[in-house]
Amino acid sequence: MVSAASTIANNQPVRLGMVGGGQGAFIGAVHRMAARLDGHYTLVAGALSSDPERARASAEELGLAPDRSYGSYEEMAAKEAAREDGIEAVSIVTPNHVHFPAAKVFLEAGIHVICDKPLTSSLKDARQLAETVDKSGRLFVLTHNYSGYPMIRQARQMVADGALGDIILVQAEYPQDWLAEPIEQTGQKQASWRTDPARSGAGGAIGDIGTHAYQLASFVTGLRAESLAADLDSFVDGRQLDDNAHIMLRFAGGRAKGTIWVSQVAPGNENGLKLRVYGTKGGIEWVQADPNYLWFTPLGEPRRLITRGGAGAGDAAARVTRIPGGHPEGYLEAFATLYTEAAAMIRARRDGSALPDLPLPTVHDGVDGMRFIAACVASSRADSAWTRLDAV
Repeated sequence: MVSAASTIANNQPVRLGMVGGGQGAFIGAVHRMAARLDGHYTLVAGALSSDPERARASAEELGLAPDRSYGSYEEMAAKEAAREDGIEAVSIVTPNHVHFPAAKVFLEAGIHVICDKPLTSSLKDARQLAETVDKSGRLFVLTHNYSGYPMIRQARQMVADGALGDIILVQAEYPQDWLAEPIEQTGQKQASWRTDPARSGAGGAIGDIGTHAYQLASFVTGLRAESLAADLDSFVDGRQLDDNAHIMLRFAGGRAKGTIWVSQVAPGNENGLKLRVYGTKGGIEWVQADPNYLWFTPLGEPRRLITRGGAGAGDAAARVTRIPGGHPEGYLEAFATLYTEAAAMIRARRDGSALPDLPLPTVHDGVDGMRFIAACVASSRADSAWTRLDAV
């Protein structure tokens, strides 16, 4: 079995640009590390900040040529598209409200897009962006990074193979505590935009981490929510967006039910992402704090531990495993898996070959996530009434 890290190592690196991710940004650095990890990208251009001085200083730190550090993403898209050696793909790592206009400009310039989640700051923009992607013929990858973990790929394969039987229960949770106090009022950069409806959109915790929990449940089970009942709270005084949510789900096409709890005000939790899936033949449990472990319990039998790189792990996990079992792989490697798979898609498009069949989150998954946010908000405003996702 050839690993994700080596499948396309002999090809030329993808020329990458970045929008956002300058000095003081968290997720931009994560994306750059992920893009570098398997050696499939070279960062050659950037519009790294809306502040010209910060953009210039950030580009200098990253070793970008001065003439490829741009003052705006519009300028970057136009000039890079005109260059013979221009970027082939752009990574968008800005606050949510910039995702749509930036992605649209690059797609229309013929440049592939890799975008952080959630897709946009509104469902309307998400739908328009999906239309733009379809018309452009360019690739669009949404970086729901948790779907890149080997044991999540293992879980997805086990569900698809019928190891759990018919899925009846799905439980996802993602508690944090970093917003338990109003740190946005101190000017803390990450908190200030995530709690601002103008930059984040209608969802607070449900947009920031709830979309991760929802996407992971859908990714592993292959199910899509048909309707939901949501109870959103803003426990911190003066906060404009939700910081805690309890959500019940009814999935389409069967009898499966689900629950999601997300919180950013739960003391003692850092990034407590957890997924449990139960079927008529067994259940699985995965915890992001121990991502190399997947617990599988066949009905009526003892629990079994499947480890990344160990006995019982199948081809789906092996393909995205870089190092032998017992050596931890984690958050950055999961992110890098998405970048590596995106590079395989970009290179296939580059030479005109058939696109590989890879489970990358697309713009349409992003629209589904935005529909999830809109339905949660609508349900909570209606006293947690059951709300169909196709009605928002």
